[in-house]
Amino acid sequence: MERTPRLIALDIDGTLVPTGSDEVSPAVLDAVGRAVASGARVVLSTGRSVLGTLGVAERLGVGGTLLCSNGAVWWDVRAGAAVRRSVFDAAAALAVLREALPGAVFASEVVGVGSLALGRWAEGDLSGDVREVGVGEFTAEPTSRLVARWAGREPGELAARMSGIRLPGATWTSDHVEAWLTVVPEGVSKGAELERLRRELGVDRADTAAIGDGHNDVAMLRWAGCGGAMGQAPEGVRAAADVVTGTLAEDGVAAALGRWF
Repeated sequence: MERTPRLIALDIDGTLVPTGSDEVSPAVLDAVGRAVASGARVVLSTGRSVLGTLGVAERLGVGGTLLCSNGAVWWDVRAGAAVRRSVFDAAAALAVLREALPGAVFASEVVGVGSLALGRWAEGDLSGDVREVGVGEFTAEPTSRLVARWAGREPGELAARMSGIRLPGATWTSDHVEAWLTVVPEGVSKGAELERLRRELGVDRADTAAIGDGHNDVAMLRWAGCGGAMGQAPEGVRAAADVVTGTLAEDGVAAALGRWF
C-alpha cells in the first residue's frame, strides 16, 4: 500500500500491550502519537469490554469511537457513552457452551459498569464491577459480549472442543494465548463494524490499515487496505495479512506505523 492511511484500526492485547496489561511501550506511544498528529483517525478495535479499553485509549491519546467487544459496542470517548450496541440472547448460546466446556466460568458484559459472572472468576480477569449471579439473572437480559475462561486448559484444547460448534444467534472466537472464548452477536466482527465506520466517515477503502495478532483480527486484516499481522501471530492470522511486522516485544506496531508516519 503506497498511500498513507487515513483510518487505522489497532487491536489491543498482543498488539499494543501484553495480554491483560494497559502499559504501552514508549516506542508504540510515540508511533501512534505521530499518526494521530498527522490527522489519521486511529480506532482501537478490540475484544475487550469498554472498561478494559478506556485505560489504553487514554494512554495513547485516542479519542473518537472505540470498537469494543469485537465491534458489538461502539463507545464515543467524548460523550462517554455507547452510541451503537448489538446484542443477542445469551440463554441458548450458554446452554451449548456449558455442555461443550464443562467447568468453565462465564461472564456477560454490563456496558460501562462491569460484568455478571456465572462462576467464580480470578481477580483481575474482568474489568469493573463483577457480580456473581445464577443462570436466571445471567440470561435475563440480552448481552453484547459473553466470555468464557476454561481454567486449567490450553488454548488449543478449547479451540478443538469448539471446532464445528455453532451458537444460536451468536458467533465465537478463541484466544491463542489463553483458554478464553469471546461470543458476540451473529454478523458482528471487527471487519464488519470497521466497514460500517469507514462508510460513515467517508474514508476510501484504499486509505485504511489495521494491525492485529489474534483470530478475532482476521476479518479486520482482510478488510483493511493494508492488513498487518504481528510477528508472534498464529499462522492463520499471518496468512490473512498483507504484511507481517515485528513481535509485540519488538514494538511491531511502531515498525508498521513507521512506514507512513
